Amino acid sequence: MVQHLLEGHAFLAGLSASQIQKLAPLACEVSFSENEFVLHAGQQSRHFYLMLTGSVCVEVRGRGYTVMVQAVGPGEAMGWSAFLDGHETLFQVRAREKSTALCLDRDRLRALLASDEALAAELLRRVLEVAAVRMQATESALGEMIGVKPRGELGTQMNADERG
Repeated sequence: MVQHLLEGHAFLAGLSASQIQKLAPLACEVSFSENEFVLHAGQQSRHFYLMLTGSVCVEVRGRGYTVMVQAVGPGEAMGWSAFLDGHETLFQVRAREKSTALCLDRDRLRALLASDEALAAELLRRVLEVAAVRMQATESALGEMIGVKPRGELGTQMNADERG
């Protein structure tokens, strides 16, 4: 059952059958209730998640405020900081609704990647894309907070800094 879910997950699209077979024993299906915290900012991330159903919101939380940065739904991944040694989770993640995901344990995943360089390179490339999209979403959310319009809304006129 888990292998079938991995085979159909958009984040893993294009991986070989043998690569999916290697990931299957590491994955288990988990569920989250509405408003349940999945990840807390500042903690060591122990799991990497592949969303199956529902959605979660990735949030930046500070003293006196919480800002939603991005919604993550089926076919997407979260928990990329589990791939980093000694780094704390930057965002908190909360279920927006009843949701399910495949959960991969960080330590078991790292052991597999240490033994399979091709799989490691491919998964790390994909995780880097997730992190880049998350940073772009963070930039947009912070821009909205301070009233900066996205580049597309500024028109075609460039200032001197953009012209070089």
